[in-house]
Formats: sequence, C-alpha cells, structure tokens
Amino acid sequence: MTACAIETTAEDDDRDPGAAWPAGFTITANGAYAARLAGAGDALYVERWTLDGPEPYAVPLPLDQPEERGTRLLPLADGRVLVARRVDGRRNTFSLLYPTGPATGELRLGSVEAPGSEHLVLLPPSPDGICAYAMCVGPDTTTLWLVAGGAFGPEKVAEVKGRCTGGVWLDRTGRMLALDRRLDDGPVKAVAVDLERGGEVTPLLQITEDSDDRLLLADPDSGLLLIRSDAPGHDRLGWGVLGSLLPVRFPECLRLDDAAVTPFAVQPGQVLMPESCAVALRIDAAGGSWVGAWQPSSRRMAQLAAPQGWLAGAGLWTAEGVLRLPYATDGVPCGLAGLEMPPEPEPEPEPAAVVEEPRVCRPVPLQQAPLTDRGPAR
Repeated sequence: MTACAIETTAEDDDRDPGAAWPAGFTITANGAYAARLAGAGDALYVERWTLDGPEPYAVPLPLDQPEERGTRLLPLADGRVLVARRVDGRRNTFSLLYPTGPATGELRLGSVEAPGSEHLVLLPPSPDGICAYAMCVGPDTTTLWLVAGGAFGPEKVAEVKGRCTGGVWLDRTGRMLALDRRLDDGPVKAVAVDLERGGEVTPLLQITEDSDDRLLLADPDSGLLLIRSDAPGHDRLGWGVLGSLLPVRFPECLRLDDAAVTPFAVQPGQVLMPESCAVALRIDAAGGSWVGAWQPSSRRMAQLAAPQGWLAGAGLWTAEGVLRLPYATDGVPCGLAGLEMPPEPEPEPEPAAVVEEPRVCRPVPLQQAPLTDRGPAR
C-alpha cells in the first residue's frame, strides 16, 4: 500500500515550513498504522489506528498531561508513535509512545535545538518503517536529523545548502529523499538527497530554467512522479516518470477553476506501468472537500463523494486498486471506507499542456549503488 501524508503547495517558500505537513492524520508507508491527535478542546491525546486487520480499530495513548495542539505525530511500523513537541520556543523533544496494558509507555529519545528563525518539521514516514527524520530549516541551510531509529538519540545526518520544504521518498529503503530547494532568491527545484552518502545532492527536476518545480508524490514501483510547476505559465499539476527524459505533461483535467487539487496517494505495485497507476486527489472548494481519482492514461478525473467524517487529505491505495479513506464520526469513531476507480468512459479528444523542450535532469537510478552522474555535494 502507498499513502502520502504530506501536502505541498505552490506558495512562496518564505512561509512556515511546518505548514507543508498536515497534523491531522499520518499513515505509515506500509499502511499498517496511523496516528492522530484525538480529544476535544485542550484535552488532546495521541490516538493510534491499526489499519491492516479485518476491521480498523483505535487505541488511545494518553499521558498525565494533555498534548499541545501543535504536537507532531509519526507512526512507526512496529506500532509505536513518535511524538515531537516544541518546548520554550526553540527546543524540540522526541518520544515514542506505545500501549502497555491499560497504561501508555513513553520512551524519551532526546531533543534538537532550532535556534533563531529556524523551524523543525517531521518528514513523512520512512519506507523502512523503523527510522524517523526531521529537518531543521534555516534561512540558508537545511539540516536533516535522524530522530528515531538511531543508536544514541537524535543524530544529524546531512546538511543541504538552501532553504528546503516538502519531502518525498524515492525508494523503498529510506535512502533517497527528494526535497524542494530554493537557493538564495532563485527558483524552487526538486533535488534528490542521498542519506547514505552524507546528504549528497543530485538535481531531480528542472523543467525550465526559471520555473518553480516541486515534487509532490513519487511511486518507486512504477516510477510515477506527481509534480507542481509554473512552467506552463501558472501553477499546474503534472506528471512524469522517474529516470525518463520525456516531457512532463500537465493534463487539463487536473485543473479546476474553482477548487484546489492536491494529490495524496498513488496505487502501488504497478511495476514499470506509471500510466496505469491510480492517483487519489483531495479537492478543496468553498463547499467543502471531496475526492478525485485519476490515472495518467485517462483524459478525465473522476470526482467522488468522500465519506462523512473523512480525515481530509488522508488515505491509501491497495495494490488491487481500492482507495481506503479513514473517517471518524460520533457513531463510528474509527472507520475505513473503500472506493474503487470508476471505469473509463469512451475517450474524448482533450489536449494536454506540454512544455516544449523541457529539461528534466536524469534522477538517481534507484536500483544502482553507488549512484552515478552526480554533481559535487552541496
């Protein structure tokens, strides 16, 4: 199963990088567990969901003190939940919560300082399910930290020149991470960061010289990339293939005049078949939020009603093509609704905007190590 719990917008990168990470509901990379802040008012506590059984169920993980609303959560594949808390405006503490009979166990991991104007945000769940990473974003440098899964508490693993946002894993091992980087006052370009080579940076996307090119989602099985770029003249959703030099395409059906469209999950298991991958999209408009479903081979985006109480922007595909959406209501406090990709109607001619003669830098070949065609580390 593939799920994504990160939203990247095309807003200016001077915003708080924490705004790119939705705090509502986060799913592990293998789809087995999820976590959210539950409760009402100031009485908030961590709640872990189990998603891979016959029926989903939730386990509350309260402590003696309620959690702050800004607390960040990241579930691990073993069922523990990483909790990141900001203390005194600059220190970030990390703990692992887990059920111990009727109580909640807490393993304190240590802390990371984010001085001055720097911000520390959690990265999406690592594909290995064991490690957890955070990045400390300063005005000129972004520092990557291993905050869970190391031997001695939080460890600095890399420094990347520039101000980074986003965060998308490019492989199944947790080695290659894509970040959206701005150098000085230049455009935003997605780069690949090799965490096993000290944070060595390789260009990943450059559609035009001056365009802002961000990576929103990537599926290592098929190589499908979901991209947001202003190369067509204004911000558009597009798709490409990892390792390909073919043009990035910007389908007209992904553009809605009165709503924002953000991809949040890609169907896994479609090995070397990016055109067949189903993509789930969150559609936000004045009337609320609902779901879009689309495939690169399709000329239309299906728009589907979300279940009542949908935890908007969260969900995961099964390899068989069922989209599972988590929801919570008074009657069903922990539920999963299943939606299938609607059948494709008879095709109608519909042009897709294509940027002429784009330059897409060849991404890292994920099946090879050490990696080739590299520039110097940044």
